[in-house]
Amino acid sequence: MVDRRQVMSFRVRAQQLDRAAGSLADTTVLDLGAQDTGPDGGRWALALRGVDASASVGNDLVLLWTVRGAPHLYRRADAGRVAAAVEPFSDADAAKRIYDAAKPLKAAGIGIVAALDEVAARMRTIVTGPTVKGDVSGRLADLLPEPYLRFCRPCGVIHLYEMPFRLAAVRAGLELTPGTSPPVLRRIPSFRPAAAPGDRLDLVRAYLRLLGPATPKHVADYLDAPVKDVKARWPQDAVEVTVDGETRWLLAADEAALSSAESTATRLLGPFDLFLQAKDRATLAPDPARAKELWPVLGRPGAVLADGDLVGTWRPRKSGAKLTVAVQPWRKLTAARRRVVAEQAERLAAHRSATLAGVEFAD
Repeated sequence: MVDRRQVMSFRVRAQQLDRAAGSLADTTVLDLGAQDTGPDGGRWALALRGVDASASVGNDLVLLWTVRGAPHLYRRADAGRVAAAVEPFSDADAAKRIYDAAKPLKAAGIGIVAALDEVAARMRTIVTGPTVKGDVSGRLADLLPEPYLRFCRPCGVIHLYEMPFRLAAVRAGLELTPGTSPPVLRRIPSFRPAAAPGDRLDLVRAYLRLLGPATPKHVADYLDAPVKDVKARWPQDAVEVTVDGETRWLLAADEAALSSAESTATRLLGPFDLFLQAKDRATLAPDPARAKELWPVLGRPGAVLADGDLVGTWRPRKSGAKLTVAVQPWRKLTAARRRVVAEQAERLAAHRSATLAGVEFAD
């Protein structure tokens, strides 16, 4: 039996948020992928774990559309195994992952996995060199039949549905060119999908290792997969753990680390940092009002992590080369804690190649 604070501290340690330095090879969040959304995305997530990835993105790191269709950073050497890891578990799983795009395909008698393969094959023929997403989408609209397509009101044209486009990209051996907007797709050099991801990149195992203890539903929600498919792939070495009265599971090898977990690290987590991606949100923020503040429908803030707990939110304001960090504490912060938060804000400003103009703490 463990409590919430032990779970939080275990995740801090498992995700290496308490270390000073590391390498891409030993950075565990790259097993699940570091989501690269917004200016404080994947590279900042790695910086918080002691890795300067500024020269690695596009070289030793590859940017792929994977889980939930979001862009994630991975080790380039893992690209083939990542493709195997994010392969849908079943046709039902594939249908769930592409949302409303599944309905017209099913009505036309087209299997969802088969549809993703068809889109991937077409994308592969189109993208022979760096190609802007809109150009790829326009070519696909000319090549694919009606069940694959939708009318886009904002653009006023016919497009491929968004999620099949994104999820087919890695199947086609395509990566995103870092720093491009709109996105530019290009072929992954010497890409070959692996037959299996292996234990380290297996998504169910990686979730339990980095965001456990967890239930099959937590993992399914993270992947947008059916719970049935996740249960069918539940690790045999997962053991039951009671967290504040709820039965969850953890890999047996991590039991001792959970029991002894402690953390004193202070970090400014980016809005989409893996630590905040856990699907047991009530564990991260038990107060519903705080949860609403942390995960609004639009415009997520970052979170202030201190001593193994979330103690507030933060938002950046950039003006020219100057950065201001506005902090909304959830409890009274001591002068010492405020100094440490300010040090982390200095770190963020340096990461953004900016000068810290100040840290504003709300009353």
